[in-house]
Amino acid sequence: MTRNALRENLLVALDTLNSRKLRSGLTILGIVIGVTSVITVASIIDGLNGYIQARVQSFGSKTFFVTRLPAGRFGRPPEKIRLRKYLQLGDAPFIKETCPSVALATTLMNRINFGEQTDTIWYGSAHVERLFVRGVEPDYGRVIPLFSVAQGRFVSAYDLEHARSVVVIGAAIADSLFPHVDPVGKTVRLNGRPYEVIGVFDRDPGLFGGFGVDIFACIPLTNFHKNFPNIHEVAVAVMAQDEASLGQARNEVIETMRRRRRVPYRGENDFEVVDPDFLSNLWNQLTGALALLTGIISSIGLLVGGIGVMNIMLISVTERTAEIGIRKAIGARAADIRVQFLLEAVTLSSIGGFIGIVLGALIAFTVRTLVPSIPASLSLIWVSLGILISLSVGLFFGYYPASRAAKLDPIVCLRYE
Repeated sequence: MTRNALRENLLVALDTLNSRKLRSGLTILGIVIGVTSVITVASIIDGLNGYIQARVQSFGSKTFFVTRLPAGRFGRPPEKIRLRKYLQLGDAPFIKETCPSVALATTLMNRINFGEQTDTIWYGSAHVERLFVRGVEPDYGRVIPLFSVAQGRFVSAYDLEHARSVVVIGAAIADSLFPHVDPVGKTVRLNGRPYEVIGVFDRDPGLFGGFGVDIFACIPLTNFHKNFPNIHEVAVAVMAQDEASLGQARNEVIETMRRRRRVPYRGENDFEVVDPDFLSNLWNQLTGALALLTGIISSIGLLVGGIGVMNIMLISVTERTAEIGIRKAIGARAADIRVQFLLEAVTLSSIGGFIGIVLGALIAFTVRTLVPSIPASLSLIWVSLGILISLSVGLFFGYYPASRAAKLDPIVCLRYE
């Protein structure tokens, strides 16, 4: 088919659809819904994937953690996990001394309460509740770069040695307690005890606006252990040497901890080694389920839209039987008739796909604007996929009506009323 003939068929297709606006609009509704849902969810997931990866990198590309309990587990762990021995305060220095691939190892302890007993920090009449209190050592900020200090300083070896009552607070805590003054050097009351503020962390609202550095208060580990003797959960943050691979350092730490904790040769580890990648893995599991659900919804919408396209094309073939007969009588080939009706079906589905892409992009932009913690981003790949899906629906569901029109006998068509 020549370019002029193709252009003529396309103009005929557009004219036909324009003459039946309401019917055409209702027909493409399913395609619009399907493509919109695909573009919207894909944009949100793409943006969040980049956000999660950046978040993982902020923990440090060479950093991993040794814990008693597995990270990312929902619900109550099995009894054999709950009965594991606690990690010890001496584990971090032992790892650093024993493992050649380890550059730094530092101990941390947490006081995280969501129940009736919550942590509170006061300055004058201003206070912040439900913060996260963490006991740390001087190397903590080097091992986890996310906890970088914007004002003042971090916990020093002198603070640790003398169990000094000093605290480094998150930016959100500083904003609430010291809206108009410099917090460094001020004395706050943390759970009723006086602490000198020695630093403020860089601003970090956290994952999806929660559980970020902004709501942390870090104190010397020795002071933490003295004031909260009932807390026994210890974790170790480990940073591998620059020239060593993360896997090599992990393997050395696992062997060291197995020996230190006297795990039998064929026994399971009674501790966990957790990479920041666990966050990515957990996220991939969640988005996998979301993508599956979206695929099902989109498929239903596209199926309904495709059936609508086929239905309207069959009706169009019936209504235009006489036209088909006239075109064949004056020399139109079966291929010309088939292409004409295919073009109509593809044009119809393409319009639906275009509207769906625009709506999906608008929804993604709206989500990004109203909820900045969900950084939706529309990629060219998903736009191309939306166009491909809509074209495929038009071709697949438009082929049967187009073939039926092409096979009509011109004499029968001319007799049709």
